[in-house]
Amino acid sequence: MLQQLLIVSLLTMIIHTSETLSYAVRFAGVRTGKLAVSLTLSGMIVLVARTSNMLQGVMVGKMIDYAKLNAGFPLEKYFRLIIGSASIGTVLAMLLFPSVVFLAGRMISHLEVSGSIPKLLTSVSLDKLKHARTHLRRPTLKMLRALRIYNVPKRLLLLNCVVTSIYTVGVLAALYASFVAVSGIAASQSSGLINGIATIIMTVLIDPQIALMTDRALRNEADKDRLGKVYGLMMMSRFAGTLLGQVIFMPAVVWIEWMTARI
Repeated sequence: MLQQLLIVSLLTMIIHTSETLSYAVRFAGVRTGKLAVSLTLSGMIVLVARTSNMLQGVMVGKMIDYAKLNAGFPLEKYFRLIIGSASIGTVLAMLLFPSVVFLAGRMISHLEVSGSIPKLLTSVSLDKLKHARTHLRRPTLKMLRALRIYNVPKRLLLLNCVVTSIYTVGVLAALYASFVAVSGIAASQSSGLINGIATIIMTVLIDPQIALMTDRALRNEADKDRLGKVYGLMMMSRFAGTLLGQVIFMPAVVWIEWMTARI
């Protein structure tokens, strides 16, 4: 099962790295004035995350099957290590953020010339890949010091932290509940009981705020620089959310057990 754990942890890391780096692609779109094109590239990144998520669910299911046959298997410990890999993936995205902003800007320019994603991919050559190294940027302490709160609502950062924690443990909590609950099959299908709350918060309270900030950045050069700091703070709140996921994991399992017993 150690191999399964390593693969699932890697997939989880890819999911959270990809989703967090979508901020970098959006920011590149604002900087280049081509937000609509950047949203297309951002959608590709989310597609990678969702594909990894499907594979993750299958492999975690195998862990649960193994745990049911082996009483001493430390399933909770394995799940917490998987949640920990989400934190690692978010930190990796934060380190890659400056480089991905520059690389995404180049991709947006090339996409505008090629006219389609397939043509863009087929136009990639070894020389272009070697040249991509010139766009790499190393995070510095100066960047970290610049991430002061400014006028970013603290409530927005807090909500983003909470939503991230819910998304981080939603599926895992449902699967773990299927292991410990009497109605195992019902519990395994109940991640929506948790993720639904996160989706409502994200759609109603977080996305509109980010959209307003992005629109202001497109119209005002000063707000454009500030938007990068906003995304930096949002990434930090995502990291805090993955840590909070460790705290709410077992309460989420209990919540799913309680709900499935009464539906």
